[in-house]
Amino acid sequence: MRPWTLLAVLFTGCASTSQASDPAPVPEGAEIAVFAGGCFWCMEKPFDALDGVLDTTSGYTGGTVDNPTYSQVSAGSTGHTEALRVTYDPSKVSYDKLLTVFWHNIDPLDAGGQFCDRGSQYRSAIFPQTDAQKTAAEASLKATAEKLGKELATKLEPKAPFYSAEDYHQNYYETHPVRYTYYRNACGRDRRLGEVWGEAAAH
Repeated sequence: MRPWTLLAVLFTGCASTSQASDPAPVPEGAEIAVFAGGCFWCMEKPFDALDGVLDTTSGYTGGTVDNPTYSQVSAGSTGHTEALRVTYDPSKVSYDKLLTVFWHNIDPLDAGGQFCDRGSQYRSAIFPQTDAQKTAAEASLKATAEKLGKELATKLEPKAPFYSAEDYHQNYYETHPVRYTYYRNACGRDRRLGEVWGEAAAH
C-alpha cells in the first residue's frame, strides 16, 4: 500500500470514496495506449511532454471491480493497477516511442510494485489495445530483457476496461507541483531509475 495515501487525501481535501468514471471518447484518427508504472501521478508528465500525445488520463485497469474508487484500488482488493491511458496521434508519435518512454520511467525488475508503492495494485504492465500493439510490445519486452540482461517483472496483460481516476488525481504534477515533487523524491523514484537506466532514465 502507498505510504503517502493519507497525505495525498489531506493535501487535496477531496474524498477518496468518489468513484472512477469512463474515460473520454477517442478523437478521430487518434489511438490509445495503456501502461501501468506504479504511481500514475508520475507517469503523466513524461508522456505529456511528447509531441503527438493528445491527452493522458490517470486511472485503473486490469481488475474485476467496476467503477472502483481510489481507496479500493490502493487497498489492493480489486485486482486493478494504477495505470495511464495515453491518447496519441500515430502520425506524429509511434507506439514504439511510447514504449521507450514507458520503460525509462519504470523499474521493470521490481515484482513487488514500483519504488515505495508496494503491492500488485502498483505493478508495472503493458496493456496492448490492438494486435499490432501486442506484437510491438512483445518485441520491446524481449529487447529490454536482453539489454538489461535480466528477467523482467513487467508483463503484458490483456486489454481490459479502463476507469478514469477521480478528478483530483488528473494532472497532479501540474495542480500540486510542490507536493508532487516531495512525493517523487521521498519515494526514491529518480534515484532508482538512474540505477536501472543510467543516462537514459527519465527525470
